[in-house]
Amino acid sequence: QVQLVESGGGLVQAGGSLRLSCAASGRFSNYGMGWFRQAPGKEREFVAAINWHGGGTHYANSGKGRFTISRNNAKNTVYLQMNSLKPEDTAVYFCAQSRTDTFGVREREYDYWGQGTQVTVSS
Repeated sequence: QVQLVESGGGLVQAGGSLRLSCAASGRFSNYGMGWFRQAPGKEREFVAAINWHGGGTHYANSGKGRFTISRNNAKNTVYLQMNSLKPEDTAVYFCAQSRTDTFGVREREYDYWGQGTQVTVSS
């Protein structure tokens, strides 16, 4: 069983930065990891993903150039650095663990999920 616990969310002004963390217990280093988000009244959407060793990453267009995903396998933790935040980035952010050592953009490619952390960006 894998448990994922997100942290680092909060309230920030537009243009500000936040770094989200996701700590995993159980399997971690051999699996891809991803971040998704869900805004009020909207479906959950893909944000970013990273493969097992961190050498491969992928971003949704909404975060390209502003968000950076990284991981530290020694700490069983994946991060999402978010810069130049916009009000439309307001959402609950979830981390998830892939079924394989790579990553995907669809929820069904992930089989463990955290509880989420709220990010609110004020204008």
